[in-house]
Amino acid sequence: MRWLLYFFLCVLTAACGEGGTPSVHEAKELVVLTRTGPTTYSIDEALGAVGFDHDLIQLFAKELGIKVRFIVAASDADIYRRLIEHEAHIAAAWLTPINDPEIRSSPPYFQSANILITHEASLPISEIEQLAERTVHTVAGSRQAAALREVQEKFPKLRIVDEARRDELDLLENIATQRVEAALVDSAVFDIAGNYYPELQGSLEIGPARQIAWLFAPNTDPALMIKAEAFLAGIQKDGTLARLKDRYFGHVERLNQADSVRFIERARSILPQYRKMFQAAQASTGIDWRLLAALAYQESQWDPLATSPTGVRGMMMLTEDTADHLRVSNRLDANLSIRAGAQYLSDLRDLLPSSTKEPDRLWLALAAYNLGMGHLNGARGVAQGLKANPDSWYEMKKVLPLLARPEYYNRLKSGKARGGEAVIMVENIRIYADILNRYEAPHRPLAEKTDAQDVADKPRLKLARAKR
Repeated sequence: MRWLLYFFLCVLTAACGEGGTPSVHEAKELVVLTRTGPTTYSIDEALGAVGFDHDLIQLFAKELGIKVRFIVAASDADIYRRLIEHEAHIAAAWLTPINDPEIRSSPPYFQSANILITHEASLPISEIEQLAERTVHTVAGSRQAAALREVQEKFPKLRIVDEARRDELDLLENIATQRVEAALVDSAVFDIAGNYYPELQGSLEIGPARQIAWLFAPNTDPALMIKAEAFLAGIQKDGTLARLKDRYFGHVERLNQADSVRFIERARSILPQYRKMFQAAQASTGIDWRLLAALAYQESQWDPLATSPTGVRGMMMLTEDTADHLRVSNRLDANLSIRAGAQYLSDLRDLLPSSTKEPDRLWLALAAYNLGMGHLNGARGVAQGLKANPDSWYEMKKVLPLLARPEYYNRLKSGKARGGEAVIMVENIRIYADILNRYEAPHRPLAEKTDAQDVADKPRLKLARAKR
């Protein structure tokens, strides 16, 4: 039936792709419009281009057996305009289907809403009528901007400020610092930003929840739309979509407001004295210093004198055996502990099989940091017996708690383990690292060396500090 539909649509358009966007076969690549944002597309220092929509498209292109070329647009409105002008085959940017018969959409793969955000010190806005004489900021050209204009038709005194040079996270930062009264953003973005800015409160959804989907250019090859539909149905059925959602959103609601406030306060007051130590550890292991700092916070709250009842000690909470193996003479020396803990994590990551890819590889290494590699390998064996993927953190975080149950650990040479605690640890580290990535700059030794040389060559110029 799908091929009959394909033939019928081809006849209607005279020829697949004719008069519109060149077909994927003709272009020899999948051209995709997107925009930067926490749910869509961004550049990671270690991993390159990342993002939920980015990764979803990459999986689709892999199934098609072609390369992807991303075009980063300025806004949702810019995406719609460029899609109509046939600059791409697909738009993948956390978009909702639009009321335009020329632009068709894929089946939905997520659901989100528009939520009004204010500072916790202000009275919450719980009724739409309270917007009558308010000022609300939003990203220019976004679906939130369009939603506000619908509200403005009913309440003409509502003042809307379209921010063309800020993304949603920047808007929420302005609310956290009380430079802006209110902003309308996507609810998924608010879930992420709530960890960065615990002062935020969301109390009013404007409009119904919206389905998130891909959009296709006018006269797109019908075969591409059919393949997209089959792809999205397939990854929902086999669990791939759930794993991808977990990678980007599965950990964002782990911390309560008090946890976030405490972490951010300590990152400001305590972390600076250890920053160079973590950066030196990054230089020797290649692991981002902010991830290492997140690990240290989870282990010791950045207390170099921390000691547990089980005998692990120091900033990175090393066991005596691990310290001896890594030739650490004093576990309470912060510098020695950080270097050794980073090296231990790097060694654990290297012990995992080549089939384990990043970022799952790092997350599984973090679990081994807590449990030991013997227990992690035991859990990997349990996963295989349960027909779960031992290389997937999404699968393994369901398996690891089973190590505390006798029907599983009695079969393992490594014995009983508190696998559930390892899962909590890793998920906490993930969100701590996300917060540090928002507040702290990456460490680029070569770039810093070049900058220093530029300053030496031009002593009258001041080196600009990157905005955090």
